[in-house]
Amino acid sequence: MSTPDDQAQALSQQEAFARIRLLRSPNIGPVSYAQLLRRFGCAVDALEALPDLAARGGTKYRAAPKERIEREVAATRKARARYVFHDSADYPALLGELESAPPIMTVRGDMALASRPCVAMVGARNASAAAVKLARELAADLAGEGYVIVSGLARGIDGAAHTGAMPSTIGVIASGIDIAYPPQHSDLQEQIASSGLLIAEQPPGTEPRGSHFPSRNRIIAGLALGTLVVEAAPKSGSLITARLAGEAGREVMAIPGSPLDARSHGCNQLIREGAVLVQSAGDVIELVSSFDGMPRSSFREAQPAAFDPMEELAQEPADIAGMLSAAPLGVDEIIRQSGESAGAVQMALLELEIAGRLERHAGGRVSLAG
Repeated sequence: MSTPDDQAQALSQQEAFARIRLLRSPNIGPVSYAQLLRRFGCAVDALEALPDLAARGGTKYRAAPKERIEREVAATRKARARYVFHDSADYPALLGELESAPPIMTVRGDMALASRPCVAMVGARNASAAAVKLARELAADLAGEGYVIVSGLARGIDGAAHTGAMPSTIGVIASGIDIAYPPQHSDLQEQIASSGLLIAEQPPGTEPRGSHFPSRNRIIAGLALGTLVVEAAPKSGSLITARLAGEAGREVMAIPGSPLDARSHGCNQLIREGAVLVQSAGDVIELVSSFDGMPRSSFREAQPAAFDPMEELAQEPADIAGMLSAAPLGVDEIIRQSGESAGAVQMALLELEIAGRLERHAGGRVSLAG
């Protein structure tokens, strides 16, 4: 069984343990995690610096207890899973392009699948029988042409896509790697872990919560060249995944449906807003096989950031707390209005985040927490 010290070529067991502990500590997200590693060189030193950084942000701080991380590592081993770190050789390159890419994942199965051309397939949980059949057949056709199907193991379209593509499929779950959700898909989840690839961002033992699903959806979208929505209502998690794919600069595709069926309204809306209409595996392949980073779909295309979130942090933070409010504001706008260097602004934001006073949003925006 793989342990943390096996996960990166030059990563010591101490550093691997410290990385897990750093990410599990309060108020540490993907951006702050990456900034801390960049600033201090290693997680061991970053952990030691957290109390001082939080104090500069106006509060006391305590990192995740070592005993809790020891229990997590033991649970990961018991689940026959392993850790994949952001700089592991087998970390998926496309996923790593996201600003919010998960720094650490737990996985079971064949990580090589994530390096092959992937297509995400998502849709309604209460899908029509015709849509379930179509999703299963599309997934099988795409898998037959060498594509890997990524989905979220939900009922309906997700389950059909996994089943049709097996074993060329990746399941991304919103729970810990040892929790089957929904329970009726426990056999399918185990089959994916044994024959395909199962990915979890949450620690083992974590039950799925509502806030976990958008995080799971960003991984689904981030792994794939494009996201295909088969059937979805206007307000659904599938449309969140499509939006995240568009913001990541990936293809967004949708299958049209009858305006008389509410389950098709989400797909029709996506097409109206710029997603590419597709009706067959051939249509999907035509799009993703020629994908060069410039999607043909125009649905919520990503806007280039005017700043680098990994800008070298300054020694002295900028005094920008007074500029922030509960309304999300772009970091580039904060840099522009403050007249401070990007590194000084990023340092101030990092201190505020560790102190629990800052919340990060998609698109490089931040706001005061709470």
